[in-house]
Amino acid sequence: MDIKLKKFSHLLITKIIMFVLVIVCFTGVIYNIVVVEIENGGNFGAVFEEDYFHSLSYVQESEEIISKLSILIEEYKSEEHILKGGTLSEEEMRGIEESLYSDFQAFSRSYNPEQSEEVNYARFQEEYADQISQARDETIKSDLRDFHIILQELKAYDGPLYYGSDSVNVYTNTTLKEKQQFQTHPSYMIFEGYKQELYPKEVTNNEHLYRMTESIQQLNPENQVIYVSYTEEFLDLKVKQWEEKKEIAKKSLYGLLAFLLGFIVFFSYLVLVIGRKKFKAQEVHLHAFDKLYTDLNLVVSILLSALWFTFIEEINLTNIDVLIIPLTLSFGAVGFVLFLSLVKHVKNRTLFKHSLIYKIFYKLFTFVGDVFASGNVGVKTVLLVIGYPLLVAGTFFMFPITLGIAAWFALKKVKAFKAIKDGVERIKDGDLHHSISVDGKGEFASLAGNINSITDGLKTAVDSELKSERLKTELITNVSHDIRTPLTSIITYVDLLKKENDLSKIEEYVEVLDQKSKRLKVLTNDLFEAAKASSGSIPVHFEQIDIVSLLTQGMGEVNSKIEALDLDFKLNYPKNKVYITADGKLLWRSLENLLSNIFKYALRGSRVYIDIEDLGKEVCITFKNISAYELNISADELMERFTRGDESRSSQGSGLGLSIAKSLIEIQKGRFDIQVDGDLFKSRIYMPKENS
Repeated sequence: MDIKLKKFSHLLITKIIMFVLVIVCFTGVIYNIVVVEIENGGNFGAVFEEDYFHSLSYVQESEEIISKLSILIEEYKSEEHILKGGTLSEEEMRGIEESLYSDFQAFSRSYNPEQSEEVNYARFQEEYADQISQARDETIKSDLRDFHIILQELKAYDGPLYYGSDSVNVYTNTTLKEKQQFQTHPSYMIFEGYKQELYPKEVTNNEHLYRMTESIQQLNPENQVIYVSYTEEFLDLKVKQWEEKKEIAKKSLYGLLAFLLGFIVFFSYLVLVIGRKKFKAQEVHLHAFDKLYTDLNLVVSILLSALWFTFIEEINLTNIDVLIIPLTLSFGAVGFVLFLSLVKHVKNRTLFKHSLIYKIFYKLFTFVGDVFASGNVGVKTVLLVIGYPLLVAGTFFMFPITLGIAAWFALKKVKAFKAIKDGVERIKDGDLHHSISVDGKGEFASLAGNINSITDGLKTAVDSELKSERLKTELITNVSHDIRTPLTSIITYVDLLKKENDLSKIEEYVEVLDQKSKRLKVLTNDLFEAAKASSGSIPVHFEQIDIVSLLTQGMGEVNSKIEALDLDFKLNYPKNKVYITADGKLLWRSLENLLSNIFKYALRGSRVYIDIEDLGKEVCITFKNISAYELNISADELMERFTRGDESRSSQGSGLGLSIAKSLIEIQKGRFDIQVDGDLFKSRIYMPKENS
């Protein structure tokens, strides 16, 4: 059951259902918030208010009236008072004059900085008298306008009865003038002298009362009073409205909590499973809309949010509770798709790398890096001359950092150049083993690498030349030894023949001369053939050859030697026929040399393995035998001219067999190598396979 649930949890249909539930819950949260904002001013606290006298609505109802009355009787008093400049304080006039005095200092020719401040200020008051008077009049007009606005707003109040007076000016909407008359109503507020009287007593425990009493702190307790009372009809109406709003707030709060809980659960689950097919899967699956750059994604999300708020503000309040649902559903669906795309990139660790800003800077830095890694000096110089001033201009606020980076970069390049210069000096003095080390991928690193390659080439050439000289010396020594031995015997026996008269001994000497002359002929022919093969002057006639048939036929011709040495040949080959492209005569000459090498050096009575393998594009022929001599030399040395498996050079071989075989195989576009493993000698021929 648990396994089935895990499989079901990451299905596409499950994710779609969760996505729909997220959008629905999110829309439910927004809808309930908007409803409370419209109906109750966003006051969810009404749910916990005990009664109307403990509510914020009661305080808000009285706050505006008391605040406006206190401004009228304490500041504006009357229209005549305002026109006489009674509302203008010394601070306001000083601020007006200081602002105009700044203009006088900046633009007036009458201002003389060499004179005292008193003289300049007196000249300013004289020159700017009209501007000062005009600014004073404008301030008075502004206060007069505000005075009449407050009067109009107070006249709009029907229900509450109010009375405000400073013993001269009276502002009221009732014929009641005495405190006792206001106290006859079911709720009232009396602010007189140093006392405030609130009824009913529950009002004194209202936590929002400070908002109402703050505005009367500046009243003069000697002559300024404010009375506010509520009639029974008005109070019943307000209580009924408060109860309705409280009920709306309660329902909206419960709906908000339910939808919010569902949103948190469904959204958390969706964030957990989005982009993956299993809980433990590391691979994140991205779709077409995930190709949108992450920074553009954020910009689109912000624009969608701003557009949603714009639509909400423009909608008529009477229709907002109807239109909020389709608007939020549509905008929310697009917004959450974009957000979940960001979540996928966070899981995939590509949130920053998939941004457009990153792509632009990455390509810019890559381009500059490629230019500096492979471009010529002219291009780099142009980039530095143009790019560095632009970088400095664009980062003027962090110029020291830019300058420090440039200095570090220059120092790094100077060190690289010095390392190359010192390295070339050492190499010039003959230290071919020295390697120039330069970090990075720039032109200096490339130059150092090229110099190191030249050094390696020189070192290889020197080693090759030394090896060539050694081989030449050994060649001369071996050729001299191998040719001198039969030649010396021939000379010796010719001298003996001249002095000998015994026919039996003469016959014996002639037989020895015959053997030595044939040996000398073999050496001469092998030497000529080796030179001819290595020069590549032998004509090659390619044809299709059945390698298995060639080997079996050839082994039949040398069967007598195989039986004489008691060798057991094991031939392994594929069931299907294997054809190669080669010259039959030259290939057999190579195989014959390998067989001859086996006959000369293989251990008598041992097994010889010949394996033919089809490698696809080529065919491998492997010869393996046990050597009768101890193979204490390397495979490379065995491939050299005039090198034999026996160091004493007592065998009949010329030491050219393997070298001739290698040269003949290579001119047929094949490969030849040998391996030595203890006494096991292995030679391999790779020939191109015939294309059927």
